[in-house]
Amino acid sequence: ESVQEVLKGYTNIALFALDNRSNGSFSAGNSDVIMIASINNDTKEVRLVSVYRDTFLNVSGDGSFNFRKANYAYNKGGAEEAVRMLNRNLDLDIQDYVVVDFQAVTEAVDLLGGVEVEIDAAEAKWMDFYINETAQVTGNEAHSITQPGVYTLDGVQAVAYCRIRHDSSDFRRAQRQREVLSKMVEKAKKADILTINKIIDSVLDDISTNFTAGELISLASQMMNYELADTTGFPFKLTNADPGNKKGMVVVPCDLVTNVTALHKYLFNEYNYTP
Repeated sequence: ESVQEVLKGYTNIALFALDNRSNGSFSAGNSDVIMIASINNDTKEVRLVSVYRDTFLNVSGDGSFNFRKANYAYNKGGAEEAVRMLNRNLDLDIQDYVVVDFQAVTEAVDLLGGVEVEIDAAEAKWMDFYINETAQVTGNEAHSITQPGVYTLDGVQAVAYCRIRHDSSDFRRAQRQREVLSKMVEKAKKADILTINKIIDSVLDDISTNFTAGELISLASQMMNYELADTTGFPFKLTNADPGNKKGMVVVPCDLVTNVTALHKYLFNEYNYTP
């Protein structure tokens, strides 16, 4: 009840993106993108937090303890279970979610006219690999990028950019994902409501959400009043470790209480919060 009281001035939305290499399959799969979009309804400021997919969190829904990578929760029980995982571990009360796949993001970026991104040499080395795979999954054309520089990425290229993980760490990949989403918000804010409605109509069949079409249009109509204030990744203080369960390296919050306290301060300006 205390959490609900604090959060009543905010709209919090869980955002998931699946790497299923298929279109429109939302019942399961590892969520390679896990984000929380928190809208301050008074100031209209939006803060965006990536929860690193390998974060070692409790994914059990029955009151027991089963610590695994956070992206497992979606594979276990779909969007509802993934939302419960966020609420359980981060002391939140998220009710709403949106899930996308390659096709949905590709389509949205194309309808916005692309997003401008600077690609460095390490990223350029991997772009064509991901461009070709993304084009094959979505059935779109593949337009090659092999050199560093500033590009206006089409939908396939933008998804490819978000998927790169071999050049550095997953932290950098999450940063790229937030960058592309931020660029999409910038373009959307400059678009007219007819374009926004066209995007919603076009991608509604390519996403999974508990929002109705009317609710999405209502949110979109207020977009000009919103400001993307800041983005970050969670956990803030962390280490990498091998838990020895043959699942590979995980990201361990150091410690969870400290990180959740910092998260509530970041999102909700709670300076006296105790999880």
